[in-house]
Amino acid sequence: MTIAWDKTLLVGDVGGTNARFAIAHMIDGKPVLEHHESFKGADHPTFLSGVKAFIDGCTVKPTSGVIAVAGPVTDGAIDLTNSPWRVSEEELGTLGLNPVRLINDFEALAWGAPVVPRDELASLGGPEEGDPDSAIAVLGPGTGFGVSALVRDFHGREMAMPSEGGHACFAPGDPVEDEILRILRRRYDRVSIERLICGPGLLNMHRALAEIDGRETHIDDPAQITEEAMADPRSACGATLARFCAILGAVAGDIALTTGARGGVYIAGGIAPRILPFLQASPFRERFERKGRFMDYMKAIPTHVILHKHAALLGAARVAFAEAR
Repeated sequence: MTIAWDKTLLVGDVGGTNARFAIAHMIDGKPVLEHHESFKGADHPTFLSGVKAFIDGCTVKPTSGVIAVAGPVTDGAIDLTNSPWRVSEEELGTLGLNPVRLINDFEALAWGAPVVPRDELASLGGPEEGDPDSAIAVLGPGTGFGVSALVRDFHGREMAMPSEGGHACFAPGDPVEDEILRILRRRYDRVSIERLICGPGLLNMHRALAEIDGRETHIDDPAQITEEAMADPRSACGATLARFCAILGAVAGDIALTTGARGGVYIAGGIAPRILPFLQASPFRERFERKGRFMDYMKAIPTHVILHKHAALLGAARVAFAEAR
């Protein structure tokens, strides 16, 4: 990617729950972020007002930028999948941003993953390094479930693939998951990965497992499930979170096969860092590698959790400086 060195650009990462913004500079060939600000989407009635509030607080006003958003971007506009917010690049232009670009949030993470410092990655198994000339995949649960990949060639060129892979069908891996799917089909005509592997999905899974076990549950907050699971892995909540991690591993493996991600698989999103010790001790890696004849192929792929809180902003900054050349 061609980069500019003398620009002050806006970068953003807007999800279903939270919005993060920063000012980006390029120093020694690497994106550097400053003037971070985070707030809940509910704090502002519209996407545009949230962006304006951030710009108003900047001493030096950005004149262009890139904002990553949780959902598909169509003709320069976004209607967030898990939020009432919607906006277009044309509307953002009224704030003095020209040019401004909207990209998918996991597309930004795919650009950002390679420049996340090594000490901000946590291993989930496999070798430390993957094939440097192969694709990487980035995926993970938060308010929803995001998927992207960064394709590489032997000339060092890269291209991020926006995706809505979280809405692909859920594929059960054992009889218990067959039953989970059967139960969820009573509520959803079509059960996607996101119906299970995200915050609300964790609650769906907990209730389904309770029904399978013939017990009642009165939990209605996914955070309570993770808190109780971390405190007592042998509890019912511990069983739910272990199943969540196992299915996440299976899905990550499927995506690695689909994208040819021999360069590595990175787990992003808000949930994985919060449950990291549990996730590392879970069946995640076993289910990741359990791909029949392709087990040796899977064993050679590293898996990491991205701990950097602003990895999507780093990716948006790489795109912004390429656009500003």
